[in-house]
Amino acid sequence: MNIASVLEKTAFYFPENVAVIENERSIRFNQFQQDASRVASALQGRGIRPGDHVALCAPNSYAWLAFYFGVLRAGAVAVTFSHLLTKNELAKVLQNCNPKGLLTTDRKLADLSEIRKPDRPGLIVCENGDVSFEGLAAEGTPGFEIVGRKRNDTAAVLYTGGTTGTPKGVMLSHGNLQTSAYNVAHHERSTDADRALCFLPLNHVFGQIHITLSTVYSGGGLVVQPAFDLENAVTAIERHQITKFYAVPTIYIRLLELKDLPERFKS
Repeated sequence: MNIASVLEKTAFYFPENVAVIENERSIRFNQFQQDASRVASALQGRGIRPGDHVALCAPNSYAWLAFYFGVLRAGAVAVTFSHLLTKNELAKVLQNCNPKGLLTTDRKLADLSEIRKPDRPGLIVCENGDVSFEGLAAEGTPGFEIVGRKRNDTAAVLYTGGTTGTPKGVMLSHGNLQTSAYNVAHHERSTDADRALCFLPLNHVFGQIHITLSTVYSGGGLVVQPAFDLENAVTAIERHQITKFYAVPTIYIRLLELKDLPERFKS
């Protein structure tokens, strides 16, 4: 098995459904699937092998999602951590997980240049890195076959410190992710008609698994935003007729201050 098959199956049954909306751009499941396949093919062409760690340290975006599923499709392990880590925090995480590739942003290049070693990470993907996301995807092919993995093989490592400070890598298997995606979709009664808003960080279990994987599993659409912005979030709810909204208590408290909340949240 391979949890990347969740996207492949959804693209087969709902190829024309909108999978991701980013700003004014809409990406359908067939394109999402092809882009993930291109990334997987390109990563393999650059020497990434099953079980290798490939990291993501960037804000929410469609590129993040396509890269994530591409890493999984190639049989590699997606290692995710916050792009808000300081240089010292980033150095410790990189030393711990030793990734062979990293999707990041130009804003992190200065930090990476000071802590980068010849073998860590081997490939930096960003506009001014070794290759841009678009450039990497262009190297691959859309028909790359999923690399099979065992149910208990590690699929993702999520770095989380909770309230204790130092991030620690939590290993999640393909079976873990499959069970979580199914349970959320089942108990939330999700369908391909749903549209979910995700501004919570994709490196975190809430955004990555509870929102994203379950939405892809059910064939629904994901409206992705880089971070929480009150007006942007509420505008997206109205414009895209959001049916599933996920947040944390501090955000709900802010929303309750809106006088026109019932009207703006009617979808």
